[in-house]
Amino acid sequence: MRERAVSGTSEGPAPAADLDRPVVTESEIDTPARTGPPAPAPYRSVFTAAPLAMAVVDREGTVVSANDSLAALLGTPPDDLAGAVAADLVDLTDDARTWHAYREVLRGRQSRLRCTRRLKHPDGHSLWVRVTVAPLPAEDRAVLLSVADISSRRELQARLRHLQMHDPVTRLPNRTLFFERLSAALEAESYEQSGTGRIGLCYLDLDGFKAINDTLGHRVGDRLLTAVAERLTHCADEAGRSRPSVPLVARLGGDEFALLVEDSTGTEQLAELAESVLEAIQDPFDILGQRLSVSASIGVVERHAAGTTPTALMQAADTTLYWAKADGKSRWTLFDPERNAHRMTRQALASTLRPAIDRGEFQLEYQPLVGMEDDRLHGVEALIRWNHPQFGVLTPNRFIGLAEEDGSIVPLGRWVLRTACGQARRWQLDHPDEPPIFVSVNVAVRQVWDSDLVADVAETLAETGLAPHLLQLELTESAVMGSAGRPLQALKALSDMGVRIAIDDFGTGYSNLAYLSRLPVSVLKLDGTFVRGFQYDDRDSTAARPNPADEVVVEAMIQLAHRLGLTVTAECVETSDQATRLRRIGCDTGQGWLYSRPVPPDRISELLGTPGVQAGVGNP
Repeated sequence: MRERAVSGTSEGPAPAADLDRPVVTESEIDTPARTGPPAPAPYRSVFTAAPLAMAVVDREGTVVSANDSLAALLGTPPDDLAGAVAADLVDLTDDARTWHAYREVLRGRQSRLRCTRRLKHPDGHSLWVRVTVAPLPAEDRAVLLSVADISSRRELQARLRHLQMHDPVTRLPNRTLFFERLSAALEAESYEQSGTGRIGLCYLDLDGFKAINDTLGHRVGDRLLTAVAERLTHCADEAGRSRPSVPLVARLGGDEFALLVEDSTGTEQLAELAESVLEAIQDPFDILGQRLSVSASIGVVERHAAGTTPTALMQAADTTLYWAKADGKSRWTLFDPERNAHRMTRQALASTLRPAIDRGEFQLEYQPLVGMEDDRLHGVEALIRWNHPQFGVLTPNRFIGLAEEDGSIVPLGRWVLRTACGQARRWQLDHPDEPPIFVSVNVAVRQVWDSDLVADVAETLAETGLAPHLLQLELTESAVMGSAGRPLQALKALSDMGVRIAIDDFGTGYSNLAYLSRLPVSVLKLDGTFVRGFQYDDRDSTAARPNPADEVVVEAMIQLAHRLGLTVTAECVETSDQATRLRRIGCDTGQGWLYSRPVPPDRISELLGTPGVQAGVGNP
């Protein structure tokens, strides 16, 4: 085969028949035995003068005749085209599919071939051409090869694609191009044949950018984003110096950026990249005569590419970015599967909480409140449990926060109130000879704001027949101390009704004792952290003694509460030694495992009428 001045981007083998064919001269085109009757003179003139590059090719694939336009396009002398192998001129042997289709047209089995090829001109530049091969009339025993230069169109398409795939502010790849690259990197062919088979991602957004954008304007904000992009690109270039590829830096929108690391070597590589980004962004920026400072929060994900999807990777990155912000900003956080599993569990609980109320998946257990002086059962605290079909029995700390966030605490609180009051009334009816015990129910502040708590309590007491003084409502110290407006009015109305109001976990919030005299509160429940300070044995000389000030503080709080007309309940009483000390300093009621863990209603029935609730009696 003769070497051509113009070739395709890659050359493929031509059949042996083409390799051995002799060169066909221009005069042979009129030989009837080879090409049929000569074309009429006007058509030959058109063929020769046409601006479209064309050649007549015989059924064996050899150029019989070519016009000057084809010679000019290919940069080949016209005399050299006659007898050339047409497939070599326009690179039709580069891929098997095109080569097969071309041969089918030559054999008359296919009507037309159209394809796009990139050719190299003898002067060094490349050009894109659209190649069309179509049969001539059967008697000509030839096909017409036409070649159109589409380089300008391709260049325009490339420019349009670049604009479509890049951010106009920072000139970085945009979200569309980023996901295109990410999807390609996660295809099996990309990582199975070479590389580490792993992928990494640093997903970041700027801390404090919104304030700058809002106060100084979008012009300054855009300049700042451009400066950040330059620093990120520098970090990526530095990270790629000793590695096969440079991380892709993209702006995903707003002040969010991503650095994609293909063939990552592990979390250490991603951690180093994240550290360099944090350091680069923390340096002040000089923007339009102003010195600006921002920081970044970065979510880092690194894993095997196999089995990972773009959606899963971005979800993990987004979650980890949220962790970085929640942990204090200006830091990077690595994706933690266990932490993510906890988050997913939390979401699963949130989505099923409301329906669980209707399905009756909740139950109440009751923990005794025992008089310090007589060791008798004075009341119980109602504690809710969720019998979750998937996660088992869940305690309130697993779902009450979720209920307060989505508002389901209101219907859930109504259910607890009705159930607890109804149970307290049944105990009273079942044990008419015993002093009735009160039931204490926890109330969230949102129940006051989002519902008419006073009406709910009044309706519940009327339905169950429970006396108001046998109901105690517990609110946290921070909620009660900050009460004003509607919450304070509700508390006063409930107190006037005869319902007792208790401050739960007292001593961990505001601890504004003077404010207590203005609130309709009747009970203080000391937080367990105070009671634990009493947990030592006088008989054990080797035991570590707590600070004596602990007992002094608790005694002072109890005395002040009594002077304000309040009673005091100590939580988390676990030993008889604790109970003895609390009794000595005047504590009224105790609650804790010394007396009983939370138990079902029937166990409380067993405690009613007993002369004293001793350690372990109420335990299951």
